[in-house]
Amino acid sequence: MSAINAVAVRGLRIEIGGRPVVDDVSFRIAPGECVAIVGESGAGKSLTARALLGMLPEGARMTADELTVDGAAAPAYGAPGWRALRGRRIALVAQDALAALDPLRRIGREVAEPLEIHALHAGRRDERVRELLGSVSLPEPERYARAYPHQLSGGMRQRALIASALAGEPAVIVADEATTALDATVQARVLALLRSIADQGRAVLLISHDFAAVRRVADRVLVMRDGCIIEEGTTEEILRAPRAEYTSALVAASTPTPRTARGADDVAGEVLLHARGVNRRFDRPAVVEASFTLPAGRTLGIVGESGSGKTTLARMLVGVERPDTGSLEWVRPQRRQLVHQNPLGALDPRWSVARSLDEALQAARVRRRDRPRAAAQLLAEVGLDAALAERRPRQLSGGQRQRAAIARALAADPQVLVLDEPVSALDPTVRSRVLDLLARLQKDRALTTVLVSHDLAVVAAVCDDVLVMHAGEIVEQGTVADVFADPRHPFTRELLAAAH
Repeated sequence: MSAINAVAVRGLRIEIGGRPVVDDVSFRIAPGECVAIVGESGAGKSLTARALLGMLPEGARMTADELTVDGAAAPAYGAPGWRALRGRRIALVAQDALAALDPLRRIGREVAEPLEIHALHAGRRDERVRELLGSVSLPEPERYARAYPHQLSGGMRQRALIASALAGEPAVIVADEATTALDATVQARVLALLRSIADQGRAVLLISHDFAAVRRVADRVLVMRDGCIIEEGTTEEILRAPRAEYTSALVAASTPTPRTARGADDVAGEVLLHARGVNRRFDRPAVVEASFTLPAGRTLGIVGESGSGKTTLARMLVGVERPDTGSLEWVRPQRRQLVHQNPLGALDPRWSVARSLDEALQAARVRRRDRPRAAAQLLAEVGLDAALAERRPRQLSGGQRQRAAIARALAADPQVLVLDEPVSALDPTVRSRVLDLLARLQKDRALTTVLVSHDLAVVAAVCDDVLVMHAGEIVEQGTVADVFADPRHPFTRELLAAAH
């Protein structure tokens, strides 16, 4: 870490298929500094970060007037050199820890791998693994070193991934959307950890679309659009007085406008569902004695930490899971559909959007000759160009995929729409458009909606009522206005504090 700049980039250019996707990008990061890169999907943020690690996609071509990491001239390295650089001088903390961690390897082995690759701490590696897990505040390091990734919560997995990144004692940590899918309290702890890593003298490059996260940890911000840096400055300058119109729009979209408060009786509609003492257990209790009602025409938010039972409860509402005990009593049969968090998992990657919609319309008993017209209407309803129907999911942007997944759910003409983290992976402007779409669909189709989210700003923007879950129990419920303004339970207060 002796270099004046831990990272120095000048004139970085990346081409894919002969087209520039990152163009003339320059920046520096000093030891002990956290720099954030923000921008919409496709702006070039992750490509820029991965250029520092030699992890560009196949077919990408990179040139740079200068690109040094911890004093090493990275472009001069071939593949073996990049492997020597990664882990020892620079390390990556990816967005999806479950995908980044080998499901067949114990956490201790995962963290030990960089120690073995770089011949560090020979003879005391088990001890060093425990030290690393303890340094990221993972409880009971010895116990969790023996665990597999699926046995850890989302926040624990992300901490284990950070421990693995720190194992090689790198000068630079790249955190690529490392807190996107985490709930407010876990996100706050992981962000505090990243800030402490910078304060200890490492350089941190944070890729994020979450301006609340940027505000917590970054010293400076780079704003990217169409592969170029269009604005940079201190975090305070960028968030409080952005110069570029594009930056102003990003900052404004990062804080959804709270929904006009509606009282419990403001929407004339019967209660559609009575949940009474619902319990569901897997290897441990997932939902415990859940009781609530779902009124017609309103939006119910479900919030809580990872592992609190939110998704299990949502899946029971659409019949994917069934209660072990207790009851979900619908006043009359309701057509219910689930919109998953990850549209890539909901849409068959081998099929075009048109084929996925056709399958859903067929299941809804729409006649074959009527399906093309019905599919076109669904795409128009969610704001997608009809030409996108022939594309496969991976050929769409994140926002387009989520709209396609919503269109597929609407094919069944549902009366109740359950959405599990539908905007957690989207950048602010795309998220804002999808939230506006959901509000319009609810009004136009007279939908009753249930939204599972870890983002309390999103819940405040779109929901009327809220359930707060902790360790499988509903610890507080009521209108969003009442619960957020005057939280009664300590956990609700902790969630709200972590979100600010």
